Amino acid sequence: MMVKICGITNREDAAAAVEAGASAIGLNFYRNSPRYVSPTGAAMIADKVPAGVLKVGVFVDEHPDSIARIALQTGLDVAQLHGDSSCSTLPVWRSLPIREAMEVGWFADDEAEAFLLDTPSGELRGGTGKTFRWALAREAGQLTSKKIIVAGGLDETNVQQAIEEARPWGVDVCSRIESEPGRKDHAKMRKFIQAALAMNL
Repeated sequence: MMVKICGITNREDAAAAVEAGASAIGLNFYRNSPRYVSPTGAAMIADKVPAGVLKVGVFVDEHPDSIARIALQTGLDVAQLHGDSSCSTLPVWRSLPIREAMEVGWFADDEAEAFLLDTPSGELRGGTGKTFRWALAREAGQLTSKKIIVAGGLDETNVQQAIEEARPWGVDVCSRIESEPGRKDHAKMRKFIQAALAMNL
């Protein structure tokens, strides 16, 4: 099970995530997010993340040249794209807001190696702490051969149910393991990772 801790803004949280067994950390370059981190700050965080843990850059409506520049500066492994962003220099995880119906056309994205399914969140583009109906993610997995990642409202109390219902490749957590926006509660984060990894299906 791939477990991503998103919205990392400091070295301490990154180190705690890695120590607890996270598969990936998310660095948010969307300026309107309360979890925004500058490329310089992200580079300082990424420098201490071991090679086996994916460094995922979160981009919203960002120009491909800007994504490539930031990726080079910070050593990103993956670009998580929201909105109209595109990237040809890194593996792409495409974020899709999920409502009450699936359409096969949503997954017609040759650029993406994975689709991250999240609750619609308007201007914030994630981090709302709200879930969607996880059975839809399982349905998505039947509409595409690409990897499926479930996000939105997950924490240590519901991640196992989400995995059981969705059968995803990975899970992504952010706001519900925080003490405040951009600051992780290390105990909650550790419990979340342990619960998710216990569900290797």
